[in-house]
Amino acid sequence: MNTPGDRPTLLLVDDDATFRRVLAEALTVRGFQVDTAGTVEEGVVRAQQESPEYAVVDLHMPGPSGLDLVARLHALDPNTRIVVLTGYASVATAVEAVKLGAVHYLAKPADADQIVAAFGRTEGDPDVPINARVLSVARLEWEHIQQVLRECGGNISETARRLGMHRRTLQRKLAKRPARG
Repeated sequence: MNTPGDRPTLLLVDDDATFRRVLAEALTVRGFQVDTAGTVEEGVVRAQQESPEYAVVDLHMPGPSGLDLVARLHALDPNTRIVVLTGYASVATAVEAVKLGAVHYLAKPADADQIVAAFGRTEGDPDVPINARVLSVARLEWEHIQQVLRECGGNISETARRLGMHRRTLQRKLAKRPARG
């Protein structure tokens, strides 16, 4: 049996307290010493206290996004293996997460076994099935909005200006879940 000092450290950051608790328990059973946080700022504080070997970061949280946390964790310790979880999966955010230092990006619902497997992935998989379905106009719009929002550093007013839409219209679009394919 591993003692807490022998177990690899893992930081789990998600604003959903129930999900965070359940996933923390599942990852503890799988051999990790899990520390949790509910916001990006709490996650940074915990990582500064002890740099984790692994991190699971939710993308969509109040305040700064999980992408901000990925960048900050990677800056603190480039060896931290980071997996990003999101219920708002998009190609643009997946690419940004990997560029910022994540090793993998999983759409929710992802279970503990999928997360542990993602930590172990060191290379891409050329056998991943390619979706032959063309993205819907609504999904393409969502992807484009996310890209422009990132380019504007999360500034809603500037994003709306660049997209040529009213700020409130953009906020309504962002409050909705992304369109499926």
